Amino acid sequence: MIEQPKFAVIGGGSWATAIAKMLCVNVPEIAWYMRNAEAIEHIKTHYHNPNYLSSVEFDIKKLRLTNDINEAVSYADYVIFAIPSAFLSKELSKLTVSLEQKIIFSAIKGIVPETSLIVGEHFNKTYNIPFENIGVITGPCHAEEVALERLSYLTIACGDAQKAKVVAKNLSGNFIKAIITDDIIGTEYAAMLKNIYAIAAGIAHGLGYGDNFQSVIMSNAIREMKKFIRKVHKMKRNINNSAYLGDLLVTGYSVFSRNRMFGNMIGKGYTVQSAMMEMSMVAEGYYAVKSAYKLNQEYKANTPIIDAVYSILYEGKEAKKVFKKLTDKLD
Repeated sequence: MIEQPKFAVIGGGSWATAIAKMLCVNVPEIAWYMRNAEAIEHIKTHYHNPNYLSSVEFDIKKLRLTNDINEAVSYADYVIFAIPSAFLSKELSKLTVSLEQKIIFSAIKGIVPETSLIVGEHFNKTYNIPFENIGVITGPCHAEEVALERLSYLTIACGDAQKAKVVAKNLSGNFIKAIITDDIIGTEYAAMLKNIYAIAAGIAHGLGYGDNFQSVIMSNAIREMKKFIRKVHKMKRNINNSAYLGDLLVTGYSVFSRNRMFGNMIGKGYTVQSAMMEMSMVAEGYYAVKSAYKLNQEYKANTPIIDAVYSILYEGKEAKKVFKKLTDKLD
C-alpha cells in the first residue's frame, strides 16, 4: 500500500481556504499556515475562516493550524502555496528550513515582482527546486464555488505525471474533478494572463460597453494569450482546453472575479489606489500586467489588450480614450 503523503497549505485567503476544504475530504490531517493568529484562533473555536469563505466549516481534528511557516513546511511532503504573488517573497524570507526534498505546487496566479518570473520558475531559479518537483494548480475554478460545492474542474500540471496524479487524487471529490497535464509553463502563464484580460473585460463593462463587445474582448484575448505563451514556451498545446480558454472565460465573466471587479471600478473612474482600498482584496492582474508588458518587450508578441491595460494602470492614460483606440485593433 502506498503511504498517504502529507500536505501543507501556505496562505490564509479564499483560494487557500478552498484548497484546505478540498484536501480535508481525502487527507487525514493537513498543516495550514496563515499569518493571522487571530484567524487561527477563530477557526479553532468556530470551525471556519472568519475572513474568507466563512460558509466552509472544517473538522478541526483534520487541521494542524500554525502561524509559523517553518512548522508547516517541515511537516509536509507536498507544499501548496496559495498566497498572492506580490507577497510570496516576503513569506519565503521567513523560511529557515530547506525546501529541498519537498514537492512544491503553486496555486498562485501571478508573477513574482522581485524576479519577474512565474512562481514555478521562481522556485526553480531561486531555490534550486527541480522542475519535476514543481507543479501548478489552475482552474477553471473559483474558490467561492468550491465553498458552495458547485461542480468545479481543476488542472494539475507537473513534469512528473505521478506527482500530478497524487495531487489530483487528493483534491478530487464529489464536486471537484481534476485532470493532469505536463504543460507547467503554459498553464501558469495562462493563469497569470487571464487575470489581465479579466481586468480588460471589467474596464469595458465599467465604461458602458455591452455583451457584444465583451465577446470580442474574450475572443481576441484567447488568441493574444496563445501568441504570448507560444513566444515564452513553444510546445504542442490546445489553447481551447479548460486550463486556458475555460479559465479565461470564468475569470472574465464571473461575478466572483476580483480582477473583473477591479477593472470595472477603473472603468467607472476609480483610481488604482481607491479601487484597491474599496475592494480590500488583491487583484493579481494589476501586478501581472506590469510584468507581462515588460516581458513582452523581449518577446514582442502582438498584445494590444495587455498594452491597453498597462497604459491605463501604469501610465495614467484615460480608459475611455484607450479603449476607443483598442476597438479599432480588435476583430
